[in-house]
Amino acid sequence: MRDAMKKRVLLAEDHPDTADLIKFGLNSLGYDVEVAVNGLQAVEKAASECPDLIVMDMTMPVMDGLQATSRIRQNPKTKHIPVLAATALAMPGDKERCLASGCNSYIAKPFTCGQLDAAIKQLFASPTARA
Repeated sequence: MRDAMKKRVLLAEDHPDTADLIKFGLNSLGYDVEVAVNGLQAVEKAASECPDLIVMDMTMPVMDGLQATSRIRQNPKTKHIPVLAATALAMPGDKERCLASGCNSYIAKPFTCGQLDAAIKQLFASPTARA
C-alpha cells in the first residue's frame, strides 16, 4: 500500500542497473517510485498513475524521452506533471532540446543522489521553472 504522504515519482529508464540505482536513491530520499522501461510505457504510466514527478531518460527504445515528454505535454491529464530529463546526452544543444520537448529541468548523467535531490526539490518548489 502506498504512503499517501510520499511523493510519487515515475522513473523512465531502460537500463536495469541504472534504474535500480536511481530507484534506490529516490527511495532513500523518501519517494515512492514506479519504473517505466521505455518511452511508450512512460507515457502510459504517466496517464494511469498520475505521478507527482517524472524522471525521464532521453535515450530509450520504442519511444525516446523527447517524444515521450512531448506526448505527456499533449495530454490534458499529464501536461502539468514536472519532467526532469536525466540523461547522458550532454553535448552542446542537448539540454536545450530536452527543455524544448517539454522537460522542466535537466540533469546530466552521471549524477549523485544529492544532485538528483537538489534538482527534484527545485522542481517541487517551482514546477514551471526551467533550470
